[in-house]
Amino acid sequence: MSSNKNALIRYKTLDKCLKNKYRKYTLEDLIDECSEALFEFEGKESFVSKRTVQLDLQNMRSEKFGYEAPIEVYDRKYYRYSDPDYSIHNISVNESDLKAMNNAIQILKQFKDFSMFKEMNGVIQKLEDSIHSTHQKSIIHLDKNEQLKGLEHIDILYESIINKKVLRILYKSFTAREANIFTVHPQLLKEYNNRWFLICLYKGKMYNLALDRMEHIEQEENTEYIDQNLEGDEYFKDIVGVTVSNTKSRYVVFSVDASNAPYVRTKPLHKSQEVVSETAESTVFRICVQINYELERLLLGFGDCLIVHQPKRLRERMREKFRTSFKNYQNLDAEENQRSQ
Repeated sequence: MSSNKNALIRYKTLDKCLKNKYRKYTLEDLIDECSEALFEFEGKESFVSKRTVQLDLQNMRSEKFGYEAPIEVYDRKYYRYSDPDYSIHNISVNESDLKAMNNAIQILKQFKDFSMFKEMNGVIQKLEDSIHSTHQKSIIHLDKNEQLKGLEHIDILYESIINKKVLRILYKSFTAREANIFTVHPQLLKEYNNRWFLICLYKGKMYNLALDRMEHIEQEENTEYIDQNLEGDEYFKDIVGVTVSNTKSRYVVFSVDASNAPYVRTKPLHKSQEVVSETAESTVFRICVQINYELERLLLGFGDCLIVHQPKRLRERMREKFRTSFKNYQNLDAEENQRSQ
């Protein structure tokens, strides 16, 4: 579990203890309560240190998170709120907070047509009413396509991941003549380049299945679910796109001409990107990733303004693809010349 979730659980637990009028809590009691709350949430032993709880109490007292909690120590031993009606869940919001929430609402409203967000419409409306939203037009536009085939499957896939259900999916890849049934253990949903994918366990290996190739989905009740405990950020950390393999990450070194280098510099191809060297003609970049289909497509998309230097095998593959593309254009020109004669 992420450290942010840990902290939220501890703050919630401390708040419950500090506003309890019928029990006295020492620092050791608060530590035990936080440890027990984390154990209940994670299902495994979670020891919270004394320093962590002391820092949590300090943060709750401060303006850091907007709490400014009136925590006091009485009898030099016990902790409580000096205001018996106080709770971190009763925090008032200022004008700046309202503006931030209003902006967030405008972004959330852009997802209203996705089936998995439909039940959010009522929540969004309540938020708008409660903060007196100005109903302004959205000035942040997210790239999305509600007409994508396969979006109708998101609900059952999402629910199956949450509820740890095995699925039987009738799936037809672009290269298959007929659809096949895959019995999979769904783990993650991933969006890349305006397409959605299901990351799942199939016959002991991880696969990514495109939602637009799924023809039918049903839950398999007689098979025990296998949870891979995947964290998206960790699973895709060395990846451009969605295809993860067992191969090691490689340094990919490429140069971009001077006119296009600023675009690559300000929108890195991967979080590992760094500048190796720079001249008036071009900039050399380096990323550390697994080499997959999506990376090749991304690099090819830069056309003649990008050159791959390393690794050699990737460079040769890129060269061959450009040769084939050039040959295709030559053949097209020849056909048009013949038709015009």
